[in-house]
Amino acid sequence: MQIYIANDTHIKYAQEICDTIDESARQRGTGIAKRTPEYITTKIQNGNAVIALDKEKFAGFCYIETWGHGKFVANSGLIVHPDFRGQGLATEIKKKVFQHSRNKFPDAKIFGITTGLAVMKINYDLGYEPVTFSELTDDPSFWNGCKTCKNFDILTRNEGKMCLCTGMLYDPVEKEQKKHKHKYDSKVFTRLKSIKQTLFLKKEKDKN
Repeated sequence: MQIYIANDTHIKYAQEICDTIDESARQRGTGIAKRTPEYITTKIQNGNAVIALDKEKFAGFCYIETWGHGKFVANSGLIVHPDFRGQGLATEIKKKVFQHSRNKFPDAKIFGITTGLAVMKINYDLGYEPVTFSELTDDPSFWNGCKTCKNFDILTRNEGKMCLCTGMLYDPVEKEQKKHKHKYDSKVFTRLKSIKQTLFLKKEKDKN
Protein backbone atom coordinates (compact mmCIF):
# COMPACT_ATOMS: atom_id res chain seq x y z
CA MET A 1 0.00 0.00 0.00
CA GLN A 2 1.32 3.42 -0.99
CA ILE A 3 -0.09 6.92 -0.48
CA TYR A 4 0.91 9.43 -3.16
CA ILE A 5 0.48 13.11 -3.92
CA ALA A 6 -1.92 12.58 -6.82
CA ASN A 7 -0.82 13.49 -10.36
CA ASP A 8 -2.12 13.18 -13.91
CA THR A 9 -1.54 9.42 -13.96
CA HIS A 10 -4.25 9.09 -11.31
CA ILE A 11 -7.02 10.91 -13.19
CA LYS A 12 -8.30 7.54 -14.39
CA TYR A 13 -9.56 6.87 -10.84
CA ALA A 14 -11.79 10.00 -10.71
CA GLN A 15 -15.05 8.21 -11.53
CA GLU A 16 -14.35 5.38 -9.08
CA ILE A 17 -13.57 7.92 -6.36
CA CYS A 18 -16.94 9.65 -6.90
CA ASP A 19 -18.81 6.35 -6.98
CA THR A 20 -17.17 5.25 -3.73
CA ILE A 21 -18.08 8.53 -2.01
CA ASP A 22 -21.71 8.30 -3.19
CA GLU A 23 -22.07 4.68 -2.13
CA SER A 24 -20.60 5.40 1.29
CA ALA A 25 -23.08 8.24 1.83
CA ARG A 26 -25.97 6.00 0.79
CA GLN A 27 -24.95 3.17 3.11
CA ARG A 28 -24.31 5.40 6.10
CA GLY A 29 -27.40 7.51 5.53
CA THR A 30 -25.40 10.65 6.29
CA GLY A 31 -25.11 13.94 4.50
CA ILE A 32 -22.08 14.09 2.22
CA ALA A 33 -21.75 16.66 -0.52
CA LYS A 34 -21.49 15.02 -3.94
CA ARG A 35 -18.43 15.39 -6.16
CA THR A 36 -18.09 15.06 -9.91
CA PRO A 37 -15.24 13.36 -11.81
CA GLU A 38 -14.44 16.73 -13.37
CA TYR A 39 -14.04 18.33 -9.95
CA ILE A 40 -11.84 15.49 -8.67
CA THR A 41 -9.75 15.72 -11.85
CA THR A 42 -9.13 19.43 -11.26
CA LYS A 43 -7.89 18.72 -7.74
CA ILE A 44 -5.52 16.06 -9.03
CA GLN A 45 -4.18 18.28 -11.80
CA ASN A 46 -3.54 21.11 -9.33
CA GLY A 47 -1.53 18.84 -7.04
CA ASN A 48 -4.13 19.26 -4.32
CA ALA A 49 -4.99 15.64 -3.62
CA VAL A 50 -3.57 12.42 -2.20
CA ILE A 51 -4.46 8.92 -3.30
CA ALA A 52 -3.83 5.50 -1.76
CA LEU A 53 -3.20 2.55 -4.06
CA ASP A 54 -2.65 -1.13 -3.48
CA LYS A 55 -0.52 -1.72 -6.57
CA GLU A 56 -3.01 -0.50 -9.23
CA LYS A 57 -6.16 -0.90 -7.14
CA PHE A 58 -7.81 2.25 -5.75
CA ALA A 59 -7.83 2.23 -1.94
CA GLY A 60 -8.47 5.78 -0.71
CA PHE A 61 -8.48 9.49 -1.47
CA CYS A 62 -8.64 13.00 -0.01
CA TYR A 63 -8.16 16.48 -1.47
CA ILE A 64 -7.37 20.06 -0.51
CA GLU A 65 -9.61 23.07 -1.01
CA THR A 66 -8.55 26.68 -0.44
CA TRP A 67 -10.82 29.51 0.67
CA GLY A 68 -10.57 33.19 1.56
CA HIS A 69 -7.58 33.77 -0.74
CA GLY A 70 -5.58 31.01 0.92
CA LYS A 71 -6.31 32.01 4.51
CA PHE A 72 -8.30 28.82 5.03
CA VAL A 73 -7.68 25.28 3.79
CA ALA A 74 -10.00 22.30 3.99
CA ASN A 75 -9.13 18.62 3.64
CA SER A 76 -12.25 17.21 2.02
CA GLY A 77 -13.66 14.13 0.37
CA LEU A 78 -11.88 11.61 2.60
CA ILE A 79 -12.88 8.16 1.43
CA VAL A 80 -11.56 4.62 1.81
CA HIS A 81 -12.64 1.83 -0.53
CA PRO A 82 -14.71 -0.85 1.30
CA ASP A 83 -12.05 -3.48 0.59
CA PHE A 84 -9.51 -1.55 2.68
CA ARG A 85 -11.58 -0.30 5.61
CA GLY A 86 -10.77 -1.22 9.19
CA GLN A 87 -7.01 -1.14 8.56
CA GLY A 88 -6.23 2.40 9.71
CA LEU A 89 -5.89 3.68 6.16
CA ALA A 90 -8.15 6.70 6.72
CA THR A 91 -5.82 7.91 9.45
CA GLU A 92 -2.77 7.55 7.22
CA ILE A 93 -4.47 9.38 4.34
CA LYS A 94 -5.50 12.19 6.68
CA LYS A 95 -1.96 12.51 7.98
CA LYS A 96 -0.62 12.66 4.43
CA VAL A 97 -3.06 15.31 3.18
CA PHE A 98 -2.69 17.30 6.40
CA GLN A 99 1.09 17.45 6.02
CA HIS A 100 0.71 18.27 2.31
CA SER A 101 -1.58 21.15 3.29
CA ARG A 102 0.91 22.41 5.86
CA ASN A 103 3.69 22.31 3.28
CA LYS A 104 1.75 24.09 0.52
CA PHE A 105 -0.12 26.56 2.75
CA PRO A 106 1.98 26.95 5.93
CA ASP A 107 0.10 30.01 7.20
CA ALA A 108 -3.42 28.81 6.46
CA LYS A 109 -5.94 27.66 9.02
CA ILE A 110 -7.00 24.10 8.22
CA PHE A 111 -10.62 23.22 8.89
CA GLY A 112 -13.29 20.66 8.21
CA ILE A 113 -16.92 19.88 8.91
CA THR A 114 -18.04 16.32 9.44
CA THR A 115 -20.68 14.10 11.01
CA GLY A 116 -18.28 11.14 11.24
CA LEU A 117 -16.99 10.36 14.73
CA ALA A 118 -13.98 8.52 13.30
CA VAL A 119 -12.98 11.60 11.29
CA MET A 120 -13.47 13.82 14.34
CA LYS A 121 -11.00 11.69 16.29
CA ILE A 122 -8.46 11.72 13.46
CA ASN A 123 -8.76 15.51 13.20
CA TYR A 124 -8.42 15.95 16.95
CA ASP A 125 -5.30 13.78 17.04
CA LEU A 126 -3.79 16.00 14.32
CA GLY A 127 -4.37 19.11 16.40
CA TYR A 128 -7.80 20.33 15.31
CA GLU A 129 -10.20 21.81 17.86
CA PRO A 130 -14.02 21.80 17.66
CA VAL A 131 -15.27 25.31 16.86
CA THR A 132 -18.44 27.14 15.89
CA PHE A 133 -19.13 27.71 12.19
CA SER A 134 -18.47 31.43 12.70
CA GLU A 135 -14.76 30.60 13.18
CA LEU A 136 -14.56 28.92 9.78
CA THR A 137 -14.32 30.55 6.39
CA ASP A 138 -17.16 32.87 5.39
CA ASP A 139 -16.42 32.25 1.71
CA PRO A 140 -19.87 31.56 0.16
CA SER A 141 -18.30 29.17 -2.35
CA PHE A 142 -17.50 26.74 0.46
CA TRP A 143 -20.98 26.75 1.92
CA ASN A 144 -22.55 26.52 -1.53
CA GLY A 145 -20.75 23.19 -1.80
CA CYS A 146 -23.08 21.91 0.90
CA LYS A 147 -26.11 22.28 -1.38
CA THR A 148 -25.84 18.68 -2.59
CA CYS A 149 -25.91 17.43 1.02
CA LYS A 150 -29.31 16.12 2.13
CA ASN A 151 -29.04 18.18 5.34
CA PHE A 152 -28.55 21.51 3.57
CA ASP A 153 -32.00 22.68 4.63
CA ILE A 154 -30.91 22.39 8.27
CA LEU A 155 -27.94 24.65 7.55
CA THR A 156 -30.10 27.25 5.81
CA ARG A 157 -32.76 27.20 8.55
CA ASN A 158 -30.03 28.07 11.04
CA GLU A 159 -28.67 30.88 8.84
CA GLY A 160 -25.45 28.96 8.22
CA LYS A 161 -24.53 28.92 11.90
CA MET A 162 -25.24 25.28 12.78
CA CYS A 163 -25.93 21.92 11.18
CA LEU A 164 -25.49 18.22 11.95
CA CYS A 165 -21.82 18.59 11.05
CA THR A 166 -19.25 19.58 13.65
CA GLY A 167 -16.74 22.24 12.66
CA MET A 168 -13.08 21.59 13.50
CA LEU A 169 -10.14 23.94 13.04
CA TYR A 170 -6.34 23.74 13.11
CA ASP A 171 -4.79 27.18 13.66
CA PRO A 172 -1.00 27.05 13.09
CA VAL A 173 -0.44 30.20 15.15
CA GLU A 174 -2.31 28.89 18.18
CA LYS A 175 -0.70 25.46 17.90
CA GLU A 176 2.73 27.01 18.24
CA GLN A 177 1.62 28.45 21.55
CA LYS A 178 -0.36 25.64 23.14
CA LYS A 179 -1.40 22.02 22.92
CA HIS A 180 -4.82 20.46 23.49
CA LYS A 181 -6.31 21.37 26.85
CA HIS A 182 -7.93 17.95 27.15
CA LYS A 183 -7.38 14.45 25.80
CA TYR A 184 -9.77 13.19 23.15
CA ASP A 185 -13.00 11.90 24.69
CA SER A 186 -15.24 10.03 22.26
CA LYS A 187 -18.18 10.36 24.65
CA VAL A 188 -18.11 14.15 24.33
CA PHE A 189 -18.23 14.05 20.52
CA THR A 190 -20.85 11.28 20.54
CA ARG A 191 -23.05 13.32 22.87
CA LEU A 192 -22.58 16.45 20.74
CA LYS A 193 -23.65 14.55 17.64
CA SER A 194 -26.63 13.03 19.44
CA ILE A 195 -27.81 16.42 20.70
CA LYS A 196 -27.64 17.92 17.21
CA GLN A 197 -29.54 15.02 15.68
CA THR A 198 -32.23 15.18 18.34
CA LEU A 199 -32.56 18.95 18.02
CA PHE A 200 -32.50 19.36 14.26
CA LEU A 201 -34.21 16.16 13.16
CA LYS A 202 -37.03 16.69 15.68
CA LYS A 203 -37.66 20.11 14.16
CA GLU A 204 -37.78 18.49 10.72
CA LYS A 205 -40.41 15.95 11.91
CA ASP A 206 -42.47 18.67 13.58
CA LYS A 207 -42.33 20.70 10.37
CA ASN A 208 -43.69 17.76 8.36
